[in-house]
Order: sequence, then structure tokens, then C-alpha cells
Amino acid sequence: MTEQPPQALPIGLIAGGGQFPLLFAEAARARGRRVVAIAHVNETAIEIEDRADAVYWVKLGQLGKIIKHFKREGVGETVFAGTITKTRIFHDILPDLKGLSLWSKIDRRLDDAILRAVAASMEEEGIRVLASTCYLEHLFFPKGLLSRKKPSAEQMEDIRFGWKVAREVGRLDIGQCVVVRDRSVLAVEAIEGTDAAIRRGGELAGSGAVVVKLKKPNQDFRFDLPATGPRTIDTLAAVKGAVLAVEAGQSLLFDRTAMVEAADRAGLVVVGLVEDEQGELQY
Repeated sequence: MTEQPPQALPIGLIAGGGQFPLLFAEAARARGRRVVAIAHVNETAIEIEDRADAVYWVKLGQLGKIIKHFKREGVGETVFAGTITKTRIFHDILPDLKGLSLWSKIDRRLDDAILRAVAASMEEEGIRVLASTCYLEHLFFPKGLLSRKKPSAEQMEDIRFGWKVAREVGRLDIGQCVVVRDRSVLAVEAIEGTDAAIRRGGELAGSGAVVVKLKKPNQDFRFDLPATGPRTIDTLAAVKGAVLAVEAGQSLLFDRTAMVEAADRAGLVVVGLVEDEQGELQY
């Protein structure tokens, strides 16, 4: 029997919220892959029903059910795509026996620790976890100035300051975003997510908040990449913020045109930066 080419094999999609899972499903099907989606109740958009070839709805923590569905469909590799409201682990989790067993073994209930444990469990079952950006490399945040407005010298100082703080916060696996002004830390993203951190920090700043978002030093590209889009800009504009600075090539950008247009209307700076060998930021 001729071996089936990889592109013809089904691919799994463990879908959270937002448009990322929808975009992945479209891109994978365009490459000839049959997409088997695991959708999460109260998280995944109902539109996934139209984008994937097969959809199974589960509740957060039902790892055994996910593996069972994938094996039935012949899925040997999968991706994680989309957001899960992290506070749900306190009040809206319904683990099955496999999920409960895994949860009891995780001693650090942090983003990467949880996701890596889930991925390891799936790979033990013969289901390989791929980078979430496969088929979607074009969504990486670009280097350079995206908005019409450029960062001032003072804002660049805040960006450099925030960059160092965000890197250390990421090293501790707490979050990927900080809000600063005048070299003071106003908010650090934790379990509440980026938008909530921006609102909290922006309200403290009054105006002129600088948001810095970058990947964690040991970021696993299979899941939880930093992401921004028009909603990020709307949140920053609502608190009269000034700058969104993102690590280029290491995070995702959704709806670029709409995001840049919204930033220009609000007079915000949006910039993608990289760190050179000397540790200097360039855009």
C-alpha cells in the first residue's frame, strides 16, 4: 500500500476562542488537510462548525475525550490555537479522569507548565503537537513602524524599560505584557490577560501609557504566542494610551489593516521591534 502523503492526513485543532482557530482551519484545508476540531464550550466561536471538517465540543479539562475523538478520526498530529479564559480554571473546569489525573501531577499551575503537560500527555498517546503557526507564518508581527506616528525619545526610553521588565516577567512564566509610563511599572499581565492589564495600567497612567508585549524567553511555539489586533488598539485608545510596542517575528498580528487604521485614528504609535546582538532595540 502506498504511504499516504502528510498533507492528505487529517490534522487536529484544539480550538480556544478568537479568530486564530478559524484562520488555522481555513489555511489547513487550503493545503489539503482534513481538519478535526476540538471546540471548547463557552470559548470557541460557533463559526468553527463551518470551517472544520469535523467538530467535537468539550468542556475545559476533558483531555481523555479529546484523545478519544482524535484517535477515532485517525489524527496523528494537532495544533493548539486560540485563547482560553484563564480564570475559568477556578470555576468552569470539568475534567474527566485523564484530565484530573494530569492536573494533580502539575505542581506549577502556570501557562507553559499546564500546556506542556497536556502536550506531553497527547504525545504519549501518539498525537504529535505542532507549532501553532504552521500554515500561518504570514501572521507574524512585522518589524518596523506600522502607524503614521513615530515614538518620541521619551517613549523609546519607556519601551526599553518595559522590554526588560516584560522579559523578566516572561521568564517567570507570569505573562507577556507590561504597561509602563515614565519608567514606572503600572501593570503586569497575569491570569487576567492583556486587555485587562492595559485597562488597569492605562487607568493608573491617566494618559500616555506605553504597552510592551513580547514572547517569553523560553517560549514554546506550539502554544500561547503573544497576539495583538484591533481589540488591543481599542482597549489602549479607551484609556488614552500612547504606544503599543511588540516583539517582531515572535508574536501574531490579526487584522493588520484594521488595526493600523484604528491606531492612526486614535493617534497611537504601533511598532514592531527586535533586539540586536548588543541588546539594542531596532525597528
